[in-house]
Amino acid sequence: MMLDWLGETEAAQRIEDAVGAVVRGSEVQTYDMGGSASTLEMAEAIADKL
Repeated sequence: MMLDWLGETEAAQRIEDAVGAVVRGSEVQTYDMGGSASTLEMAEAIADKL
């Protein structure tokens, strides 16, 4: 990620962990993942994990 390249490894890891938690959790899934959530709903779920 760009944050790793910029030396912000802790922030990069937090974002990667949040994305992973949401994707694994299956509570919020976009259409391409078999769900009905919008991109905004996915982004909000990820932000909530931060």
